[in-house]
Order: sequence, then structure tokens, then C-alpha cells
Amino acid sequence: MKTYFVTGGAGFIGCNFILSLLPAENITVINYDKLTYAGNLESLASISAHPGYFFEQGDICDQSQVAELLSARHPDGIINFAAESHVDRSIDGPAPFIQTNINGTFELLEAARKYWGTLNGDKKAAFRFLHVSTDEVFGSLGEEGYFSEETPYAPNSPYAASKASSDHLVRSYNRTYGFPVLTTNCSNNYGPYQFPEKLVPLIIHNALAGKPLPIYGDGKQVRDWLYVEDHCRAIRTVLEKGATGEVYTIGGSNEKTNLEMVHTLCDLLDEMAPQSSEKSYKSLITFVNDRPGHDRRYAIDSEKIQRQLGWTPEETFETGLKKTIRWYLDNQTWVSRVMSGAYRGEWLGLGS
Repeated sequence: MKTYFVTGGAGFIGCNFILSLLPAENITVINYDKLTYAGNLESLASISAHPGYFFEQGDICDQSQVAELLSARHPDGIINFAAESHVDRSIDGPAPFIQTNINGTFELLEAARKYWGTLNGDKKAAFRFLHVSTDEVFGSLGEEGYFSEETPYAPNSPYAASKASSDHLVRSYNRTYGFPVLTTNCSNNYGPYQFPEKLVPLIIHNALAGKPLPIYGDGKQVRDWLYVEDHCRAIRTVLEKGATGEVYTIGGSNEKTNLEMVHTLCDLLDEMAPQSSEKSYKSLITFVNDRPGHDRRYAIDSEKIQRQLGWTPEETFETGLKKTIRWYLDNQTWVSRVMSGAYRGEWLGLGS
């Protein structure tokens, strides 16, 4: 029996990870989440009664609460998804990103290190702390090249800087204390249960509502798109096979400009949910002022995780997007409920 303590499990990637993990036999999951605007327990309704699933509301900044839960639940591993994650929000208000992503990671590491110190034998040897991070810590690429595990850090937004800081803390706990950490840096995720402030669900939501489809600047910023279920498989692979102290970069090998992404979404929506007017959703595309410090290109070299651990993405760009659109079309009740809170689909990140 394996028990995993998952922070931020009510968020986008976290909930998909839990949903992918629990079908396995002999697995117990403790979902520890603060339930901010982007955390939604409705995303986990299908497994809420699962005998191996437990939810605890709390903040990773609360070291004492985390310590109590670790002592009570005796996990075999911690997977840290908990983070403020939206670049645009970090531009408008950096403070929560510093608090959660830096201070919170420190408090979580301290509680985890102390708990690990109480373990013995095989339990201690098998314990892992997996920290989930982003390719944005590496800054911006030129027209050529790829991010890898050896790329120097050069964050360009408060969000990226806060995640870079957390990555460095995690590394230091391995080098200083021998604490068994693993770090993953992934490219842009998309898929079911993503809060509609990110590009893909925002475009789908606005298109279906007949609202403008906003694109920053000239729309030629390049991102490497990774379907969230492929990412979750990669995280499980690193958790099971990764070497402690190592970093693994995870990408989908799907480089697209933002404009290409929006055009593809519109084409698929024209096919899957055509407008009554028979116009293309592309007519709703609206260019807006670029956000400050907008990185021009991200792309990830996933050779290490593919060669050493045997992971490869299963979804193509087209199959992943079709699955994503179909999920949002079939789950409009979920969308309407998450959109009933403070976020109304406004375009953030233009500065105060």
C-alpha cells in the first residue's frame, strides 16, 4: 500500500494527477489544498467517495498543520503542485506568489524533512518529495534551441521568479540535507478542468459565449503544448523511476504560436460546435496590448526523461485539443460554476 500526500490537488494539474492515480490498486491519496479561486473540489467529485481518497483543507505555508498531517497519515511520498500559477496575476499582484511559491515551499520542505527524519529502514529509503515546476524559470528562447535540465535560470515574470526560487530551495535541501527530492519542469499544459483564465479554456469559453478572443501583441509567441494526462503520466514515471536529486524537463514536442493555437481551436469549434450564423469563430479574434516582459518562445528537450525513464507523450496536438474541447462542451455546468466566482474572464496582466 502506497500513500501519497498531494498538495494543490484541487487545482488543474493536481486534480488530473489524482484522477489518474487512484484507479491503481493499493494507493491512498491525501489531497491537501487551500481552495483558492482556482481550486475546485467538484473536479474530484467522481472519486470523492473512493476509500483511498481523503481531503484536508490547508495552506502549505502552515508548517504545523502539514507536520501534523504527515505524522498522522505516514505518506510514502509528497507531490507538490501547490502554487500561484498565472503569470498575468503575478504582474498585477506579485505578493501572493512570493508567499505561496517561495515561503510556502520552504515551510512544506521543512515539515517534510522533519517527517523524513522520523522514518526508518525501507520506508525512509523509499520516500520521495516531488516538486512540480515550470519551463518559465528558464526565461525566453530565441528562434532556435530548447530548454533542458542544464539550461541556466533567467525568469522574466514575478511568477517565474517565484517558481525559480522554489526550485532552488528544493535543490538545496537535497544537497545540504540529503533530502530525497525530484524536480520536474514542464511546458504549457492544457486539458480538462483547467480554470478559464489560461489561454485554451478562455478561448473555448469566450468563443461559445460569442465574446472576443483576446491575443497578446502579434500572437507569435511560441509555446510547447503538453496534454495534461501526458504530464501526469510523466510525473508518475519520475516518482517511480527517477533518481533522487535529479531534474526532468517534460514537454509535448508541440511548438505552436499563440495565434496558431487560437486558429486551431476555432477550426475545431467550427466543426464540433458551429455557430448558428455559420461564421467562423475566427471572426471573434481580437489583438490586445502585449503584457510586460512577455517571453517570446518556450520549447523543451525531453530527451532525458524519454531515454532514462521511458516516458513519451501519447497525445498529438490535434488529438489532445479535440479531447479538451469535447470535455468543455460536455461539462458546461462545471465551467459555469467555476466562472461564478470572482474571475469573470477579464484580460489580466496588463499592469496596474
